[in-house]
Amino acid sequence: MNRDQKASVVAELHDKFAKATIAVATEYRGLSVPIFQQVRRELRNSNAEIRVAKNTLLRRAVEGTQYEGLREHFQGTTAVAVSYDDPVPAAKVLTEFAKEHSGLTIKGAVLNGKSLTLEDLTALAKLPSREVLLGQLLSVMQGVPAGFVRVLAGVPRKFLYLLQAVKDQKEQA
Repeated sequence: MNRDQKASVVAELHDKFAKATIAVATEYRGLSVPIFQQVRRELRNSNAEIRVAKNTLLRRAVEGTQYEGLREHFQGTTAVAVSYDDPVPAAKVLTEFAKEHSGLTIKGAVLNGKSLTLEDLTALAKLPSREVLLGQLLSVMQGVPAGFVRVLAGVPRKFLYLLQAVKDQKEQA
């Protein structure tokens, strides 16, 4: 790889880091090609991607981005997964593959400039997707006005029950 090719790879990786919401450094030692391709497919389905590059190129690519915290993890056989939208699906894919296949090891992650431990990434992976969280929030927001309307409707209903009871009492007398 000549100097111009290295510069173009660094520029491409820098653009990916600049657009990403989460970046995860992984080690893929001992992982077969079909399994690695499966990881790529799963990440692509969740609007993320994984890229293998030389560690020196990765170190240069993260300079000036919020993912400089990953520099210490760029050792050995490194692949970097980046997600551009919702970080939860990408975290789910990587943690599931790391559990199923011992060849994939998660070294570290950075979410919007904040370094995450493996436990943090696992907790992030256990969260429901963005759409589910928005649906839960909407149901909570709708529950308050609906309850308020039921309370307000209860006052006239009880008054009608009172009038009905008075009417029944007078008819019996």
